[in-house]
Amino acid sequence: MSSHKGSVVAQGNGAPASNREADTVELAELGPLLEEKGKRVIANPPKVWEGRWRVIPYDVLPDWLKDNDYLLHGHRPPMPSFRACFKSIFRIHTETGNIWTHLLGFVLFLFLGILTMLRPNMYFMAPLQEKVVFGMFFLGAVLCLSFSWLFHTVYCHSEKVSRTFSKLDYSGIALLIMGSFVPWLYYSFYCSPQPRLIYLSIVCVLGISAIIVAQWDRFATPKHRQTRAGVFLGLGLSGVVPTMHFTIAEGFVKATTVGQMGWFFLMAVMYITGAGLYAARIPERFFPGKFDIWFQSHQIFHVLVVAAAFVHFYGVSNLQEFRYGLEGGCTDDTLL
Repeated sequence: MSSHKGSVVAQGNGAPASNREADTVELAELGPLLEEKGKRVIANPPKVWEGRWRVIPYDVLPDWLKDNDYLLHGHRPPMPSFRACFKSIFRIHTETGNIWTHLLGFVLFLFLGILTMLRPNMYFMAPLQEKVVFGMFFLGAVLCLSFSWLFHTVYCHSEKVSRTFSKLDYSGIALLIMGSFVPWLYYSFYCSPQPRLIYLSIVCVLGISAIIVAQWDRFATPKHRQTRAGVFLGLGLSGVVPTMHFTIAEGFVKATTVGQMGWFFLMAVMYITGAGLYAARIPERFFPGKFDIWFQSHQIFHVLVVAAAFVHFYGVSNLQEFRYGLEGGCTDDTLL
């Protein structure tokens, strides 16, 4: 089909026979983007991005757009137009779910952050230090979700744009993890500034290291999918040490009730499950072509990330209220 189109256009333009082979190859790549009106073929590459486009199968994608070979159909073609990329948000393709799961999450967390920062706590008017603590969490969440939906929107623009926004996307994940640690460590070790400072310093160093690694061009390639998952899992699991510290010092019962460890454990399970499904590409691995549009591993990962962030916010809010409630603060010598 594509070869036929190429020869028709070449003849229609009076192209020399020696150029027909090159034209055929070029138009074969643009084939899914060409419009047909009756029997006439319209092939005008400079204008094709302003017109209609059709989803294409995985095997005709250029190498830089090939990421998950278990998603067989429904991919966007290369579209070197930001306008076309953003308009594709409202079309159905393999990235539709990835875009909207984090776009909606971004809007929700943006409003939640604004309301939280402006609304006084039920026990106290939050001073600047507490606002900074929660601000770090919301900043990490908002940047992570915004970088993510932007990446999934424009990564089909060009290889350079895809590489740039993938680095922002992975940096956003590291910022979310770092920002999540800040309020939890601050309130868990509220009365023990020395271990709190040590743990905060360690997580910041690890988070910055993850951001630096994410700037490596090959980090975003399909070959290093497991490496990506491992880096962010390692960053998240660095919280095991302060968790054990807190649990041993306070006792399991108090850590899971007053210390809200149950909510933080649920958050960790969500993050780890999402990262594991993403790395293993489950469920599409077992049913190639069946989850091209909905319920693919990346979408499940996105949903779990947003849900885990809400769970974390709820747990930290409860921990904050305890610290400033009648039983909170540092009045009890057994509390960290």
